[in-house]
Amino acid sequence: MSVDWKKDRFRAIERGENPLVIAKMKSGYAVIGDTQFLPGYCVLLAYPKVDTLNDLTIEQRGDYLVDMSLIGDAIQSVCNPRRLNYSMYGNSDAFLHAHIFPRYEWEPEDKKPYPVWQYGDLWHWAELQYSEEKHGELRKKIQEKLIEIMKEKYGE
Repeated sequence: MSVDWKKDRFRAIERGENPLVIAKMKSGYAVIGDTQFLPGYCVLLAYPKVDTLNDLTIEQRGDYLVDMSLIGDAIQSVCNPRRLNYSMYGNSDAFLHAHIFPRYEWEPEDKKPYPVWQYGDLWHWAELQYSEEKHGELRKKIQEKLIEIMKEKYGE
């Protein structure tokens, strides 16, 4: 897969060229993570694009945080992790996005109590980067579950 779309993920979404998109939600786009060393890792990209959570109205903040939790519900249902970690930073990608990390019993004991950033090099291992061949079925299962949850929770 060409990575040209990564130069501007939002424009790629608008053009229908971002292969990681799972679903359009009230507050943005659910996407599967670029790397899958923790299977089911997803991100919620706020749309329209803003810098921080504080740039949203109170109602928009509520929608964003609920959408983030709905992605977590889908991951929980499909991947059955021991827990979910939610995080928002914006230090290197200066736009609002939330990471939703499943955490598993099979993780090394020295990694379990710490943030996923402690995994270091695994973030960049080629064999752990998202590919449709390796991870497409997982993306599809999360997508199907998330759409089902959105229909139920949004009442649409």
